[in-house]
Amino acid sequence: MAKLNFGGSEENVVTREEFPLAKAQEVLKNEVVAVIGYGVQGPGQALNQKDNGINVIVGQRKGTKTWDKAVNDGFVPGETLFEIEEALEKGTVICYLLSDAAQIALWPTVKKHLTPGKALYFSHGFGITFNEQTGIVPPADVDVFLVAPKGSGTSLRRMFLQGRGLNSSYAIFQDATGKAFERVIALGIAVGSGYLFETDFRKEVYSDLTGERGTLMGCIQGIFAAQYEVLRANGHSPSESFNETVEELTQSLMPLVAENGMDWMYANCSTTAQRGALDWWKKFRDATKPVFEDLYKSVATGVESQKSIDSNSKPDYREKLDAELAELRESELWQAGKTVRSLRPENQAVEA
Repeated sequence: MAKLNFGGSEENVVTREEFPLAKAQEVLKNEVVAVIGYGVQGPGQALNQKDNGINVIVGQRKGTKTWDKAVNDGFVPGETLFEIEEALEKGTVICYLLSDAAQIALWPTVKKHLTPGKALYFSHGFGITFNEQTGIVPPADVDVFLVAPKGSGTSLRRMFLQGRGLNSSYAIFQDATGKAFERVIALGIAVGSGYLFETDFRKEVYSDLTGERGTLMGCIQGIFAAQYEVLRANGHSPSESFNETVEELTQSLMPLVAENGMDWMYANCSTTAQRGALDWWKKFRDATKPVFEDLYKSVATGVESQKSIDSNSKPDYREKLDAELAELRESELWQAGKTVRSLRPENQAVEA
């Protein structure tokens, strides 16, 4: 483990240099890693481990679309793809990657297969942190830890195939075997992490729920919609409004931020843009900080987790979710975006 300086604070991190893939393979050589669920995180994590030489199997319900997806991805029924209970029985490490609501429903089945010495692996602190709501309380004789990639399973897989890595947090909730640290870090490397930073289950879920509702998804959509609507109300066309609100940010400016930071992005924009951004950023911070404080309080008090459980446990949750996503998709903002994306040079048909 290395100690690195992050803006004046020292943190424990694990890099591929000090914990290379060969070491991860050695730690996991006698493990059977059972990935339970093949939805959002499952495919990326399972395929990356498979490509990294880890003995990984998938547990999924036969006859579902996700079972068929696993088959199409190269998992073989009866060899590396099994019904959930059979995978749970075979696995020495249970990667519990179902949705939070599905984890609650399946927990009694999972728990009976957590025999002494096994490991229970999460990619989210939800089930353990909010155990009074979820009922997920592991037996004392198994390791319990998490690796939480800081992005979607799709991004994790794409970056792996590009030879890159998606940063992940790790946390140990329970070390029953004395090997939890080596196991969790080995799995973090195996799933394709760029580097691993230390956290705990509570901090992971608090930051994750805040981020998803905040700058990663909820806040950014709200800001996009607000600026787009103001531009449209003042006579700007959908094309101009979308380009100034979304396209320039995602295609030009955010890649610069990712490359070298916000100050570097500012330095590569016009002096007029720099002046305006420096004048206005604190106003936006001051305007939105109370909202973020309310959001964090809602997360920390369990309000957000209960909302999620109540909503996602209903039999018609998928239909309601699809309707809400359709509202976004069919809005003028994102319909304009669909046309703008089609006009990017890389999306134009190559002329003969």
